[in-house]
Amino acid sequence: MRRDLAAEGNDAGAPTARDPGREGEPHSRHRDARLGSTDKELKAGATAEGSAPTAVGTSGVQLTDPAGGPQSLLPRPCRVLVLLNPRGGKGKALKLFRSYVQPLLVQADVSFTLMLTERRNHARELVQTEELGCWDALVVMSGDGVMHEVVNGLMERPDWETAIRKPLCSLPAGSGNALAASLNHYAGYEQVTNEDLLTNCTLLLCGRRLVPMNLLSLHMASGLRVFSVLSLAWGFIADVDIESEKFRRLGEMRFTLGTILRLASLRTYQGRLAYLPVGQVVSKMPTSWALDRQDQQGPVDAHLVPLEEPVPSHWTVVPEQDFVLVLALLHSHLGSEMFAAPMGHSEAGAMHLFYVRAGVSRAMLLRLFLAMEKGRHMECNCPYLVYVPVVAFRLEPRDGKGMFAVDGELMVSETVQGQVRPNYFWMVGGRGEPPPSLEPQPPPSQKLQQTPPPEEPL
Repeated sequence: MRRDLAAEGNDAGAPTARDPGREGEPHSRHRDARLGSTDKELKAGATAEGSAPTAVGTSGVQLTDPAGGPQSLLPRPCRVLVLLNPRGGKGKALKLFRSYVQPLLVQADVSFTLMLTERRNHARELVQTEELGCWDALVVMSGDGVMHEVVNGLMERPDWETAIRKPLCSLPAGSGNALAASLNHYAGYEQVTNEDLLTNCTLLLCGRRLVPMNLLSLHMASGLRVFSVLSLAWGFIADVDIESEKFRRLGEMRFTLGTILRLASLRTYQGRLAYLPVGQVVSKMPTSWALDRQDQQGPVDAHLVPLEEPVPSHWTVVPEQDFVLVLALLHSHLGSEMFAAPMGHSEAGAMHLFYVRAGVSRAMLLRLFLAMEKGRHMECNCPYLVYVPVVAFRLEPRDGKGMFAVDGELMVSETVQGQVRPNYFWMVGGRGEPPPSLEPQPPPSQKLQQTPPPEEPL
């Protein structure tokens, strides 16, 4: 009889994984959350059943408030819910999970339930009603868009203040894997892509170390509130991101093709930009506008004022002009091969703000994007490119032109302002102690073996 995937090392009486050779029912209270009939061999490859697991903070290192607590660890053994998008990227996420992720999780005493998403916002709906106490972490295997769904779904729960503290993990399987690439960079690994990046991020999960992450709180003129885990882009980058969706089967190559096509018909967008630089932050009580919006779920953003009012006097206002792009970025990477912020990890409560003014030539813009692969674009000394670390910003597009992309997801072009929430949620990242069943992780200077066979994990 084949052994249970997660039985070894579990506490007596704790749930164990089902035999992967038998057909089992995935964890779900909703019929539409179940795996399709064509994926029966993957149904709950390691589905936990039985009593609820111990919550994070009891069997692992005690979790504290991210704003002031130490780095923490997931418990060992631990139980995770894997939300996998089978259509993300090149559509090979299921195969990648079985070949690269599952063998490592089995060795590391990480039991899991695998749940496939079936449509846009499915992950958002699932986490809104999921019993989070059953899991030590939520694992997202897709691109950045599904992580965006998960975080916003958690923030829409009645118990959002507790729910957002559930540790998250990003396993790259989309065409845009910026968050995973950033975590790979913070852990000290070399910049890698595809299966190498997936292997590295899986090893981070096996290492169990948790790090606090910034969250961007966005307010739209329409009244919509959105939370971003990665970026807000307007102009060129958003155009490429959204317009290249039809090429997603090309993987990350879709962005290269989209860049070339957009350069051929370069657009400019008129708008006004204002921001609060890191060095100009002043302590202040929440504004009356912020307090009035306490009926909305989520934290109060003390640095923001009503969109109908001018920004505070200590903000920097960029004169109204034509822009090629504006990018607010929380992390180091904009894609697995786009090292957009080589200046280092944003400090708690800060983000990277880039903008390119109109007048830049197509040749220079192409040079910037090619240099971004190695993080050398700031060395191009482009007079049209401006960078500043900020705490908050406001962007007012004129005539509603251009597209917004928030974590790669299309948003209506309208006035928006945002503030960074420091160390607001937990993610798996940073090198923890490798489990005894895994070989030590390679040093940053050591190149990973290309597409290692699953039976020989790194």
